[in-house]
Amino acid sequence: QVQLVESGGGLVQPGGSLRLSCAASGTFFLGYSMGWHRQAPGKERELVATITRSGGAYYGDSVLGRFTISRDNAKNMVYLQMHNLKVEDTAVYYCNLGGTASGYWGQGTQVTVSS
Repeated sequence: QVQLVESGGGLVQPGGSLRLSCAASGTFFLGYSMGWHRQAPGKERELVATITRSGGAYYGDSVLGRFTISRDNAKNMVYLQMHNLKVEDTAVYYCNLGGTASGYWGQGTQVTVSS
């Protein structure tokens, strides 16, 4: 079984920074891309960033220039470094392994940007 466990969420002020982590465990194809998606109340789930095993990254327009995705293949970890956080970034952030169609999801971690 595959497990993805996110951590690092919390409450942060606008303009602040936060670093999310996702630990993958179990049996899975090591060539899978990993990524972060988020969902705010009443809104559709949105792709935040993805990263291939070799390090190629893609960012959604809303976070480009503010967020950085990275991964440590030896540790099966993926990270999301978030800077200049905005109120609109408030959402549950989910870690994904292997794509949205047939991949795996973590339980999510709440990020709240508020004064």
